[in-house]
Amino acid sequence: MRLIFLCCALIALTGVAPAVATADTKPHASSKQAPVKAKHKTKHAAPKEDTATANAPADIYPTAAAAYAVAVDDQIVYSRKLDTPRPPASLTKLLSALVILDHNWNADAPVQISEHAATVQGSRVGLRSGDAARAGDLLTAMIVRSGNDACLAMAEHVGGSEEGFVKLMNQKAQAIGMSSSSFRNPCGLDNDEHLSTARDLLTLARVAAAHPEIAQRANSLRGEFRTLNSNRRIQFKNTNAILGREPDTVGLKTGFTNKAGKCLIALAEHGAHKVWVVLLHSPDRWPAATKMLARGLTLAETAPPRH
Repeated sequence: MRLIFLCCALIALTGVAPAVATADTKPHASSKQAPVKAKHKTKHAAPKEDTATANAPADIYPTAAAAYAVAVDDQIVYSRKLDTPRPPASLTKLLSALVILDHNWNADAPVQISEHAATVQGSRVGLRSGDAARAGDLLTAMIVRSGNDACLAMAEHVGGSEEGFVKLMNQKAQAIGMSSSSFRNPCGLDNDEHLSTARDLLTLARVAAAHPEIAQRANSLRGEFRTLNSNRRIQFKNTNAILGREPDTVGLKTGFTNKAGKCLIALAEHGAHKVWVVLLHSPDRWPAATKMLARGLTLAETAPPRH
């Protein structure tokens, strides 16, 4: 009775009824412990997400290629599916060139063209079975024109057979850090187990471009030579359409197969800086590479000087 009297008096004075807890009353959300726990979780979860996003290269060209990498000097600044294995097509030939140059390289060595090499599928410079050519000329043909006939002839010359050369290729790939790649032929023809990644191909590009024999040829707009036995003249142009058209572009290698699509490794140099672009299965590689190189060069101009 006293409690009822006090409640009635309180209502009369304030106009507000006091809250009375019952058995099914839920705790109020403003209890002291709940906010502390929520703040504690939020405080630690958010920085982790922000840090991960900041450290990952941004994908600002989602339609440029199935996989790509853009690097300014030693840093990858933009990428898409950087570590997803894909067929690399004739970008493979940069690795083949390194293997060739590693094994008793002699640019004047005569190389015989086999029936197998002369009739290989894909891009060719027109070598015939029974032809002979200088090793240096064949290296030029496989880098500048991406000639599969020249590539396979050099592979047989160096490795004793195509299979023997492929073993040397995979050894070289592992030696330079291409840990996610596997190769099954010297020229990049389609094979379900012939795969590489944008990251590995960027590694390959850096090593290949550092070799003068490759860098000079990759920057050549055209090439020509004569066969040694028939004195037949063979001429060709570089397959890289942005070479000589875009400022500062100095290479590096093109590729195409039905499975790999249009592929490209492009390199631009400006002052002490280098910009690298790797494109795998690009629907329109020339405009895509041009935009990426231009953006990379802009970033390079704002980068601190290299020592």
